[in-house]
Amino acid sequence: MNRPIRLMTAALTASAALLLTACGSGGSDGGSSDKIAGADDGGAKASEKPSKKPDGVKRPEVELPSEFKANFVGWTNSDPKLQAILDDGREELRAKYAAIIDAEPNSDAVAFYDSGSSLATARTWIKSFVETDDSLTGEIKAYNPKVNISDNGAGVLFYCVDERKSATKNRKTKKVTQTPDSPESVLQYRARLAKSSQGVWQTVSLDTVPGGCK
Repeated sequence: MNRPIRLMTAALTASAALLLTACGSGGSDGGSSDKIAGADDGGAKASEKPSKKPDGVKRPEVELPSEFKANFVGWTNSDPKLQAILDDGREELRAKYAAIIDAEPNSDAVAFYDSGSSLATARTWIKSFVETDDSLTGEIKAYNPKVNISDNGAGVLFYCVDERKSATKNRKTKKVTQTPDSPESVLQYRARLAKSSQGVWQTVSLDTVPGGCK
């Protein structure tokens, strides 16, 4: 699309070298390979409510309309600590999509899963869609997550997002602008997370690399 979902790319800042070092060999149970490649094995639909977690934290329910689907493939890990990072990292992305669709830059759910510079950037990104009166349609696929906890206790999460089946849809004109079918429309997300006082893994910094999941 002319202004793709990945509009956030230029605005997001983080140390890729630090994240790569911290990520190490941690990953999902889907496989030990560090190679990031496409997958077409389905995944949970975005319209489903997130599962309840046993940590006692009351999390916001993030719901997406059937018009826009976010499919998460392979977001499971046998280590409960790493699974907690995967769960909150997934909901952070879903919360931002929901805020765009709801035209709500100050979404409580986004503030729940983001903090610091990541929250400021997320709000700017969401606001850019509100200003042009655009929503989202189609679907994305988030896959091949790599997760770890660094020596200083920070969470590190890498994953791929394929936006090639997504589009923006203007609320007034109903014009749909499709994302280009290009390798650059498959991004690698590199997130650093910190555990809040509530026990939530909040994203504190995020970097995206267009074409990073070749």
